[in-house]
Amino acid sequence: MTNGLVYYSSGSGNTARFVAALGLGASRIPIRPADPLPPINVPYVLICPTYADGEGRGAVPKQVIRFLNDPSRRALLRGVIGAGNRNFGATFALSGDLIAKKCKVPVLTRFELAGTQTDIARIRAGLEQFWGAECSTMV
Repeated sequence: MTNGLVYYSSGSGNTARFVAALGLGASRIPIRPADPLPPINVPYVLICPTYADGEGRGAVPKQVIRFLNDPSRRALLRGVIGAGNRNFGATFALSGDLIAKKCKVPVLTRFELAGTQTDIARIRAGLEQFWGAECSTMV
């Protein structure tokens, strides 16, 4: 994959474990607001878990909002993968939907918690296909 992968993971580490299992290399948006945000200079896909209340408020983590509020980082976003917990029903992976709508990029897929081996294989293959398709349309 010639493009990037950026993710946010809370202290639970579910998303971090998923990204590590993908084995594709990625930049992490830090948990602490005082920590510097990663520099981004290539197109990327964002993996973002959801932390919503029962009404869907707070679905997108504040650090992800801070990251995307920078126009140069936002301009390089090509797609989003949402994560969450299916126990939360309608708010499952809601952050992906909200980011996609706001940034006008596609939701590529969703997964639950730290994902399954099937999710890892499916998403790794999907990212390779996605970046291959994007590269061929940019020629």
